[in-house]
Amino acid sequence: MGYKIILLWALSASLVQVMKFVFTYIKERRIDLNRLIEPGGMPSSHSAGASTLSTAIGLACGFNTPIFAGFLFFSTVIVYESTGLRRAVGEQAKALNKLILTVYEKKSLHLEYIHIEELRVILGHTPVEVLLGILMGICFALAFF
Repeated sequence: MGYKIILLWALSASLVQVMKFVFTYIKERRIDLNRLIEPGGMPSSHSAGASTLSTAIGLACGFNTPIFAGFLFFSTVIVYESTGLRRAVGEQAKALNKLILTVYEKKSLHLEYIHIEELRVILGHTPVEVLLGILMGICFALAFF
């Protein structure tokens, strides 16, 4: 039984990552293999995987058990972290990139000898991306458990 739950989680999260790859190809008409492994974007693979795992545990052990409560708690932490902390870090990266570009363009600092890379911005998720990930994860567990 345990292997089935782990397999469901892995398949759910992987399917969502493949969807991000396909969505990027459709939207931007380019192949971006990084979308298969990088965080952020529609839908949230963290939320899908966590909700698949919690739902499968609930179906296997019962929704009124301590093990389900534990998995539900950790799933909510994962979901909260993906919309809260990681999203805030992404917004800070966006602001820092803008600041660095402004300083560089005005040449107010001698940056020609310093190599500065642009910070990654897509780190967190919007509430809609998370909600879709949760719904997909629950449906995946219900369909394949």
